Amino acid sequence: MIWDFRGPDALKMAEHHAIHLEEFATTEKLHFHNVGFDELSNLFSIAFIVVDEAGMPVYRDALKPHRGEVA
Repeated sequence: MIWDFRGPDALKMAEHHAIHLEEFATTEKLHFHNVGFDELSNLFSIAFIVVDEAGMPVYRDALKPHRGEVA
């Protein structure tokens, strides 16, 4: 699941959002594989959480990601 951030503060916002993603998963005792953020350009960054497909609906419904990918 992926959240997009744009603008001059995109990296800071993505980094901060990743903290909240991990806090949510820990508080709710939900399984996840990885949480992180990445700067794709100086004005575009993402925050992401990698979860099993079976657990995806809980995250999707609670956190409203901008998009998702199945690998």
